[in-house]
Amino acid sequence: MKVDYLIVGAGLAGIAFAQFCRQNNKTFIVISDESQNSSRIAGGLYNPVVLKRFSAVWQAQEQLDLAVPFYKQLESDLLTTVDFPLPLFRIFHSIEEQNNWFTAADKPNLTPFLSTTLLQTKISNINAPLGFGHVLHCGYVDTTTLVNEYIKLLESNQQFRSKRLDYSQLQIREKDVTYGEIQAQHIIFAEGFGVQQNPFFNYLPLDGTKGELLLIKAPNLKLKQIIKSGVFVLPVGEDLYKVGATYNWEDKTAIQTQEARKELLEDLDSFLQCDYEVIEHYAGVRPTVKDRRPLVGTHPDFDRLHVLNGLGTRGVMLGPAMAKALFEHIEKGTPLDPYIDIKRVKNVPSNPYRN
Repeated sequence: MKVDYLIVGAGLAGIAFAQFCRQNNKTFIVISDESQNSSRIAGGLYNPVVLKRFSAVWQAQEQLDLAVPFYKQLESDLLTTVDFPLPLFRIFHSIEEQNNWFTAADKPNLTPFLSTTLLQTKISNINAPLGFGHVLHCGYVDTTTLVNEYIKLLESNQQFRSKRLDYSQLQIREKDVTYGEIQAQHIIFAEGFGVQQNPFFNYLPLDGTKGELLLIKAPNLKLKQIIKSGVFVLPVGEDLYKVGATYNWEDKTAIQTQEARKELLEDLDSFLQCDYEVIEHYAGVRPTVKDRRPLVGTHPDFDRLHVLNGLGTRGVMLGPAMAKALFEHIEKGTPLDPYIDIKRVKNVPSNPYRN
């Protein structure tokens, strides 16, 4: 079977690249053993501001301008809703935080995203005596539904293979790459944290950060916005809320821990004033990078092998933009932004698969 692309990975990165292939009439196969679960269990929150220090996300406006119509098109293709725009209210904990907020809101790159109106709105069962800051252009993508439904779409078109890729069976030639019966012009590795097992790209500085979050049921909460304090509380319907997330740079397993559960509940109880029940507890390893930048580009020795990774905690916003950048780099020769290009990684070790 001849295709333009073999895509390895069916998380946010792989789906975004596959969608650009669909939109540009490129043939492709997606292969995944679904061993990496970070996209499925993610909060899916998109937010253009780093709320810990009130700074703008890199290229936030450009990412949003692409992501909003991108997910709308996905909804049309999948015949289901996955994008849920919601206001985000950040709880103020001090007068100093209020002052820092308004200072930040005057900066040109943050003015479109930070409201200059201090919200003293009383929200039932939320303790916020100093009020809220309102972040604009926020919401969440239901990543579980997105991944599940997109795989169904691929399966219906015979474009999905549920299996683990055996790297040793790849045959890399000058004009294509073959894997079993598949003959592809290019292969895209979008494996998330699984790239550490990839002999072609495991030299990249993808470290991985474990994240855990909870799903709670709180019938009396009735939130219509995302609340952010030490944790976020995200309404997902039917009195259910996602609460997250933790950051663990040492543990690389997808196993839920009591320590993370305790941390999340303590943060939640610091401002939530109603009864709730924990329904689910999720854990996964995010594909984070030591320099906090995506890893996008072409292998230094094999120009048919490419990587799309390192989306970290902002995969919903970054995914479409990074996939588009890589697609246009391959198809049109458009240079990659040095900020994301893997060429920035200088120490490339000897690779047994090199010629």
